[in-house]
Amino acid sequence: MLPFTLEKAQTVEEAMAAATAGARFIAGGTTLVDLMREEVERPERLIDINALPLADIHVEGDALVIGALARMADVAAHPEVQALQPLIAESLIEGASPQLRNMASIGGNLLQRVRCPYFRMLDAPCNKREPGSGCAAIDGLHAGHAILGTSNHCLATHPSDLAVALVALDATMRVMGPQGERNFPVEDLYRLPGDTPHLEHTLLPGELIIDVHVPAGAYSRRARYLKVRDRASYEFALVSAAAALDIEGGRIREARLAAGGVGTRPWRLRAVEEALIGKAPDRPAFEAAARLAVQDARPLKHNHYKVELLPRTIVRALEMTGEVA
Repeated sequence: MLPFTLEKAQTVEEAMAAATAGARFIAGGTTLVDLMREEVERPERLIDINALPLADIHVEGDALVIGALARMADVAAHPEVQALQPLIAESLIEGASPQLRNMASIGGNLLQRVRCPYFRMLDAPCNKREPGSGCAAIDGLHAGHAILGTSNHCLATHPSDLAVALVALDATMRVMGPQGERNFPVEDLYRLPGDTPHLEHTLLPGELIIDVHVPAGAYSRRARYLKVRDRASYEFALVSAAAALDIEGGRIREARLAAGGVGTRPWRLRAVEEALIGKAPDRPAFEAAARLAVQDARPLKHNHYKVELLPRTIVRALEMTGEVA
């Protein structure tokens, strides 16, 4: 690990003022510290933001509000989260080991770096780590990589399970920076790689995530998160699906779906949602709609299996929503 300085911010204003070039915010540090040990991340200064009052979890109007510094374990166990947005609780439990959930913050989880072994290999070309150097995964091992939203410069998947749930639920986030406060959908936090895969999110310099707002919906309580992975214990998703349905009179009135493990960012499945509206919540309808999820897929040799696995995962996740009705 390279030398760095550590400062502790007591207020949001102090944190923003300290966030000059070469500085990084740190809360739980469950990803950043690992990357610093491997010298993939090389910040000159760390700004400890744990003292900031951003860990509250509460209901505001009809929305669940989750502070950016709330720990994953606290959010997953919170009674209002479990009652109003069980999809969030389930995605958090599936997303990390108990030890990591005790340390990792919500904001840090949403901003964690991509899942790609070549990103961590300093002797391998990686456009995220060193722009213009190339992408070793394209001609290398890419079984775990994305089939949606890829480019000729990167096909790494985004690793957050929570982000998939939040995107499905139309969650928004509030950020604050030197230019003031702004609000936008969580989905808009993430960039597609395109020609600039090293630019992963849309936060401006010095901006800090304050909280996440999750609106209520009739679909919220009939929601499940399904994660398919290489092993049952803590592991990143090969494919995951967040599914939520509002069913009335034996027909689907609203649907919310997003997928993980298949896209270069959390992938909203709007075509699948639209195909479900007005249909009976049965397997034939689920299967017909799920096939639309891969209509824009660009698989390579080792990850072609995801073209089949994603629709099957979506169907099973939709079926699981009936188990909580």
